[in-house]
Amino acid sequence: MSEPMEVDGESSTKPANAMAALMAGAKGKAKADAANGNGVLTDKEMKELNERDGLPWVEKYRPNTLDDVVSHKDITSTIEKFIEAGRLPHLLLYGPPGTGKTSTVLALARRLYGPPFRKHILELNASDDRGIDVVRDQIKSFAMTKVLFSKGFKLVILDEADMMTQAAQSALRRVIETHTKNVRFCILCNYVNKITPAIQSRCTRFRFSPLPEKEVQRKVDQVIEQEGVNITADGKAALLKLSKGDMRRALNVLQACHAAYDTIDETAVYNCTGNPHPQDIERVVQSMMSDEFGTSFSLITALKLEKGLALQDLISGAYDFLQTVELPKQSRIYLLDHIGSCEHRLSVGGSEKMQLTALLGAFKVAVELSQKPIKA
Repeated sequence: MSEPMEVDGESSTKPANAMAALMAGAKGKAKADAANGNGVLTDKEMKELNERDGLPWVEKYRPNTLDDVVSHKDITSTIEKFIEAGRLPHLLLYGPPGTGKTSTVLALARRLYGPPFRKHILELNASDDRGIDVVRDQIKSFAMTKVLFSKGFKLVILDEADMMTQAAQSALRRVIETHTKNVRFCILCNYVNKITPAIQSRCTRFRFSPLPEKEVQRKVDQVIEQEGVNITADGKAALLKLSKGDMRRALNVLQACHAAYDTIDETAVYNCTGNPHPQDIERVVQSMMSDEFGTSFSLITALKLEKGLALQDLISGAYDFLQTVELPKQSRIYLLDHIGSCEHRLSVGGSEKMQLTALLGAFKVAVELSQKPIKA
């Protein structure tokens, strides 16, 4: 028989063995922690904490409804009409990354099925699962079955479908035809010309264009207010310029800058993204146009080493800067032609040193062309 003993003023029985003693100690510690308010977080509390603080802002501020999707009101209103009429077709959404394709489809699923929408959808990233076996096994088996106690159809979401092989797309065409009763397909891609015409003809196509700067700014302002980000006017302008209509890029850069800097200004944004600062680009172009060849080459090489810049970045920046400079037609045409050639040669493995000298030579010839009178 175990003898009673006092534990913190309470009557208790003596533990029979070491394991019982360990468990009793754990229970006592748990009671003490609970009494002091220092208890371990419950699963629900942990989940709420993760949702509040742990998520990237891209996911934290992802739209939950079709009305929340930034821009593209014509597309979301059309999809809404399809749902109300009960005649949702297969969808093909294409356009640049970060323009709301995946968000629109997930908002559509939530609109159709409510909170437990994950049970009714099969979401595949075709850049990982892009072979014919995936179509034959996962997609076909999902399409052949129905959800218990549920009417209607399920959704198959194929993200980055332009990475699927031709054989997989051919097999998918047959699955789309056969299982339309049970399933609707939502095919998402960046380049619609890589989707076979047979699949395109079976889907209703929607093009997601890059987001207007005003729409990106509206969402960015909302995130800045809710997260308490300290950002200057020139920092916000730089952020919007670098996002180029890509909402995902804008929010990722904003979050990275917020983590790295107390105050986000223009320099902070360019440093965080690794893009060359506009002042450096202007300095490089001015040097290529006005300085002697050797001086200009030394200056650009030193700047590349100091700031850790690639020639590809300098070429892109110089191209953008040339749009703001007045040049004679023959000089502009000559420069754009050679800038394009330099970028192509870099992309196929050309030497940065040689391409920099070629670029410098092109600028020197363009300056000479600008001083010659145009022949009638």
